[in-house]
Amino acid sequence: MRTDRPAAKNIDEYIAGFPVDVRELLEKLRMTIRKAAPNAEEAIKYQIPTFTLKGNLVHFAAYKKHIGFYPGSAGINKFKKELSTFEGGKGSVQFPLDKAIPFSLVGKIVKFRVAENLERAEAKRRKK
Repeated sequence: MRTDRPAAKNIDEYIAGFPVDVRELLEKLRMTIRKAAPNAEEAIKYQIPTFTLKGNLVHFAAYKKHIGFYPGSAGINKFKKELSTFEGGKGSVQFPLDKAIPFSLVGKIVKFRVAENLERAEAKRRKK
């Protein structure tokens, strides 16, 4: 990720700071997330693009050689097999810039996270 520029105020500003080829991938990722979570809101949190719906849903960010996608540990665990060909951590996955991003899988992960967040919010509501 570029650190030689001021923090972005919104996702458009964040994406605009990258080369055209990376911008295209980021926009497609953004649209994939938007389609899977049409009621989610966009924000910048932790200085990276974030979608929220009853809490943080997913984050993503561009780096020198990959795009990081952060659906949290539950999102990674649920799709561990499908994500096994990618590097990643407990709550993240790295999509190399020189390989195809599995956008349909990203959509499935986002839908899973939407259901998870809504379920958690409903459980909280019932407790009150």
